[in-house]
Amino acid sequence: MELCIGATRLSAGKQTDHASELAIVERCRKQDYEAFGKLVDAYQNRVFGFVRRMVSNAEEAADITQDVFIRAFQSFGRFDGRCSVRTWLFRIAYNLCIDRARKIDRSPGEVSLQGTAEIDETFDLPDGRWQPDQIAIDSELCAVIDVAIASMSEKLRSVLLLHDKEDLPYEEIAQMVGVPVGTVKSRLFLARAHLQQHLRNYLNTEVAQ
Repeated sequence: MELCIGATRLSAGKQTDHASELAIVERCRKQDYEAFGKLVDAYQNRVFGFVRRMVSNAEEAADITQDVFIRAFQSFGRFDGRCSVRTWLFRIAYNLCIDRARKIDRSPGEVSLQGTAEIDETFDLPDGRWQPDQIAIDSELCAVIDVAIASMSEKLRSVLLLHDKEDLPYEEIAQMVGVPVGTVKSRLFLARAHLQQHLRNYLNTEVAQ
């Protein structure tokens, strides 16, 4: 089944509302290709955007994105509806990215969670949300952000993208990655701190020049 999801061929699509989504899911359970195509159109851009920041190669990101939707199509019979289709697709994407990272081994110098105390679930994490779409940033600063995100471990990077970019709540992310909510919050705190440090270093360098 060819979904034609290439790095340069991802067309924009609007997410479906909940009622329409449930109806489409029921059709997908019956191997309805037209209904499945609607889900691909609705979510492929966001899934690709997440995967693209989890892996360094655009072509590989496109392959993983295609694999996400193939696996989803093959697994609709096991989709229980307890989470949204969006969350379910991101869970598949996350697992594929983690599997890939385990196979190729991480390079040295990544941010590690070892030895870091987890923040309790009641910790009130300030909303330091990464929202590049809402601020004017030039291409050079975008590149700095990309480098900072790429240098994080998958644990930190995935939580930052899922919460600050995809706007998923703590509880859904915790269920998706299989950790307590408090762990999600601590990873998000560390990811934001890592990103802010990279930006601070960049801005200090610019001022010194």
